[in-house]
Amino acid sequence: MTIAPSDLTAAYERDGFVTRLRIFSDAEIAGFRSQFDELEAREGKEKCQIGLQARHMDEEFIWRMAADDRVVDAISACMGEDVMLLSTHFFCKYPDPEGSKFVAWHQDITYWGLEPPEAHTAWIAVDDADLANGCMQVIPGSHRDGIAEHGKSDGAGNLLSINQEIPDELVDKSRAVPIELHAGEASIHNGQLYHASFPNTSQRRRCGLTVRFIPPEARQVEANSTGQQWCPILLRGEDRHHHYPDTAVPFPS
Repeated sequence: MTIAPSDLTAAYERDGFVTRLRIFSDAEIAGFRSQFDELEAREGKEKCQIGLQARHMDEEFIWRMAADDRVVDAISACMGEDVMLLSTHFFCKYPDPEGSKFVAWHQDITYWGLEPPEAHTAWIAVDDADLANGCMQVIPGSHRDGIAEHGKSDGAGNLLSINQEIPDELVDKSRAVPIELHAGEASIHNGQLYHASFPNTSQRRRCGLTVRFIPPEARQVEANSTGQQWCPILLRGEDRHHHYPDTAVPFPS
């Protein structure tokens, strides 16, 4: 789907997300998928499930996906012209016939240690993502409700790093919208949007690359959920705040 920048901005402000953005051609995403398959063979499926964080710093294909002008154009329409790449993270759901692995309802911004609490995520489909293999689901407009109380998930199998979860009584699941994507498409969501994903009960892998972006004014005031400090890279516009040490582009053009 091709959306004019002004329409993208309006939809994002209203709903807190936009979806079905065609970023990469079939040939391009097939090439990236092949490189991910090689990485998966080296690292193992256990690590690839949720353990590949910030690998744009040492794997060139991840950097090329994350910093592609088409991704940054779409993000800029959603968040403004000053764009810093915060990090990258693969989420790779493997066939789970027992339905034991899920991502609980949450808001990204609650565990990244940022003030003001603003961040934006592009979710790029490496494989097709649909209801059967556990695509993301969102609550439209929930980004306007502020930061919700988060507790710990009672159910085993929550893939979130600190087992966080918005309590059921705060989530109107009747309004949930599935984010189904073809490989090479992307969605973008606000860091305060309620979202989750359910188990992959298909026989197909569901791999996606999440790319996290912040405006330069968002500084880190506490360690993130992995206990680390962020090392953002300015991709577009200007950093007038200088909250972070300069980080070099890992793979110059």
